[in-house]
Amino acid sequence: MRLTNLDMDALRSFVAGIDAGSFAQAADRLGRSTSAVSAQLKKLEEQAGTALVRKSGRGLTLTDGGEVLLSYARRLLNLNDEAMSAVRGAGLEGWVRLGIQEDFGETVLPQVLGRFARAHPKVRIEGRIARNSELSEKIASGHLDLALAWDDGSASATERIASLPLCWLTAAEEAPVWRAGGTEPLPLVALEAPCLLRTIACDHLDRHGIAWRIAFVSPSLGGLWAATAAGLGIALRTPVGRPAAVRVLDPVAGGLPQLPSLGLRLLRSDRGPNPIGDHLATIIRQALRETLPAGWMPETPDAG
Repeated sequence: MRLTNLDMDALRSFVAGIDAGSFAQAADRLGRSTSAVSAQLKKLEEQAGTALVRKSGRGLTLTDGGEVLLSYARRLLNLNDEAMSAVRGAGLEGWVRLGIQEDFGETVLPQVLGRFARAHPKVRIEGRIARNSELSEKIASGHLDLALAWDDGSASATERIASLPLCWLTAAEEAPVWRAGGTEPLPLVALEAPCLLRTIACDHLDRHGIAWRIAFVSPSLGGLWAATAAGLGIALRTPVGRPAAVRVLDPVAGGLPQLPSLGLRLLRSDRGPNPIGDHLATIIRQALRETLPAGWMPETPDAG
């Protein structure tokens, strides 16, 4: 059987088009003309021997073959990008210091550490899981080279790399701990102050005239999850890392405020060029693309 080599550029345009919802938007993001991207899609369909997308109203819908190829395309592109990062940085030596939010400690950090170690065995990586304020301070003081942190509203366009939905959370198996319109204040489970998400929760409750009280305070995310799962109160967080014992509340049904999305930013130390940090940033972005839903992390060219 004659083997077919899929075109990597065409695969990248295909994934970008699906993530963007249209190939016209994908063309803008990729810096190509719409006709060029359409030609790549046609080439990819010829290579695959089947149609990959079909029109559905004003949008696009994947065919069965398209769904299969999309899954493989993401893996192929990630492996391609990891390989190129490894080859370009094969001679790198030294060390790099990474800070990361606790939310991503179990989902993203293992992938990042493993990939970076395989790609750059001569580089020592020091990792630190910390709160948002500490990460920002250590970047500013030069004690960290990179940090994955929540956007407190000060992120630049290049720093902000994702947008995650915020949600109200409660115990999965317990009866509701609070009802709208009742006489009891809402019991809030939160991290120790200062905490960006704690501030967002309190501000939104205050704006909607909902009385609240701090029912449980934890210095760690693990404690927050445990208290929420035990039914001690309601927490505000993103869905990242949410344990099975905790469920998302429907704000309309629960009488709770609607919540915005929260930006995720990749902070970089400004102490001059850092090729090791550049390669680590690429791997972080790749790990996030694999971990987060496509709509949370737009398909944009890597910075650095």
